[in-house]
Amino acid sequence: MLKKISNASVKIIQNFLPDPFIFCILLTIIVFVADIFATGAGPLTLAMWWGSGVWNLLAFSMQMALVLVLGNAMASSKPVKKLLDNIAGIAKTPASGIILVTVVSTIACWLNWGFGLVVGALLAKSIAKKVKGIDYRLLIASAYSGFIVWHAGLSGSIPLDIVVADNVAAKTAGAIAEGVPMSETVLSPWNLVICLAILILMPLVNAKMHPDAANVVTVDPKLLVEEEVVEKKAETIAEKLENSRILSIIVVVLGVVYLVQYFAASGNILNALSLNIVNLIFLVIGVLLHGTPINYVRAITDAAKGAAGIILQFPFYAGIQALMVGHLEGGNSLAGIISNFFVAISNTVTFPVWTFLSAGIVNFFVPSGGGQWTVQGPIVGPASVALGVKPGVALMGIAWGDAWTNMLQPFWALPALGIAGLGARDIMGYCVIDLLLTGVIIIVGFILVGVLGL
Repeated sequence: MLKKISNASVKIIQNFLPDPFIFCILLTIIVFVADIFATGAGPLTLAMWWGSGVWNLLAFSMQMALVLVLGNAMASSKPVKKLLDNIAGIAKTPASGIILVTVVSTIACWLNWGFGLVVGALLAKSIAKKVKGIDYRLLIASAYSGFIVWHAGLSGSIPLDIVVADNVAAKTAGAIAEGVPMSETVLSPWNLVICLAILILMPLVNAKMHPDAANVVTVDPKLLVEEEVVEKKAETIAEKLENSRILSIIVVVLGVVYLVQYFAASGNILNALSLNIVNLIFLVIGVLLHGTPINYVRAITDAAKGAAGIILQFPFYAGIQALMVGHLEGGNSLAGIISNFFVAISNTVTFPVWTFLSAGIVNFFVPSGGGQWTVQGPIVGPASVALGVKPGVALMGIAWGDAWTNMLQPFWALPALGIAGLGARDIMGYCVIDLLLTGVIIIVGFILVGVLGL
């Protein structure tokens, strides 16, 4: 039964899902038209909103690109690749290969989303080399499916941001004045239980979706061929500097000294994590693992190719975000109308669930955790206080919703697809099934949180 549903889903997606950039343009048109009816603004005004917002996420875009590129560079180092190759050897059958890549990707994405996306794709390619008869599309979809937990993990932009009191106050219109520690969000028992349920059930469902032998699409052998870097003996002064391990060690020591002092001064390591600190950690580890400066330069150069789609599309999504939050004086914004609707039908028990669902809808148009936080924080924050819902629970509703519909939004699949050599329509049909499964798990989790008053 599950195979029939997944096969139908794959066919529908392959027929109707365009390239992610085209998808982005279509979303822009949809929001533009919807804004005319929702806000009463004219086309010229909307064009001004869009144009003024295109570059609003440049700083955040750079942070996100660095998370991806630095995580990719670290994952492509020889020690990590060797580790992944050894892990891939555990899989002996197509089903075990699907389960293995889903588990590893989910854990890695919980630790760091950029690292997880890359590790999952690289592990999938290693498994494809070793396991005969495994469907390559489902394998890559399984590698991407782990991304569902990223915003409930250690690199989630919302839980990292709300640790700081000034940040959460600014984003919730002053309704929440104190910082929310990670013990009430990412590391709360209820959040960890949701993540664990997904970690257990999703790999099994992915394995059950594996096509029959007659319908399996195996990997193109050309995609598994990797360029070998020929290292020649350093002769000139410039080449010796490029291959100097001492220079790399200096960078590593400098970074470690700073990080040690930073975390010692913070008093709480987990609460002190931010996107910038996560990026610095991956930078230091990446330099260490690649050994020489020039090796790391090559790794970063290769990793940057995977960020091309993100770099192209982020300004468009920033423009969409501007359209979503734009409003005439005294009027409502489109995002505000969506969020306020769900707030209006909520009570103490259902508020996190409706927040989650509204965030899932908004995520189609603003596929950026930080951008979505900016859009929904001023609405969800005050509403959670009025209803008596704990800030950590309410704001994690936004975080989970943002991550959830990434299973249908091809934007963040671009890095994994670039590594795998596939297109979005090749994997999204399988991701739809994961969307439905995880949606049920998350909703049940939030209902239990509300009922039990956690």
